[in-house]
Amino acid sequence: MPESVSSNARPPMRQPLRWLWLAVAVIVLDLATKAIASSQLGYLQPVEVLPFFNFTLMHNTGAAFSFLASHPGWQRWFFAVIAIGASVGLTIWLSRVRADEKLLAISLPLIIGGALGNLYDRLVHGYVVDFLSFHVAGWYYPAFNVADIGITLGAIGLIWESVMGDRRRKKAHSTK
Repeated sequence: MPESVSSNARPPMRQPLRWLWLAVAVIVLDLATKAIASSQLGYLQPVEVLPFFNFTLMHNTGAAFSFLASHPGWQRWFFAVIAIGASVGLTIWLSRVRADEKLLAISLPLIIGGALGNLYDRLVHGYVVDFLSFHVAGWYYPAFNVADIGITLGAIGLIWESVMGDRRRKKAHSTK
């Protein structure tokens, strides 16, 4: 990468940790919706919202797509350590974001909030509460929650920034 486009030539974002409010918003929305789902829905009893979408209360002791859910319980602590480590690492990364990386500054807190929302469930309940269930023609996508939406949107933002960010910076630099 040419020196003029390198990360050292770009100014740091002023107060990048201010974006952590997004993590707090994801956590609050996630925990609130999980509390409502847990109090209003019967376990594994779907409530049809649309022909392809149900509210269905489920408990996931594994990770995405119930990965490792059938194991005897060690995965609870394994995923807790991953969530804590990822949140710390992503917060450090956020603190180093450059002024022209706004999408990155939004994406990282979304992932942090999702990780911490699900971490709360793992530590308090021993499982993650899922309740959003999409299905088509008898095929069901694994149930998920608001924390998972935050993680997914954040990951999409990271991918987009990794693919398009350098292009955008090169283009902006070439027009100067």
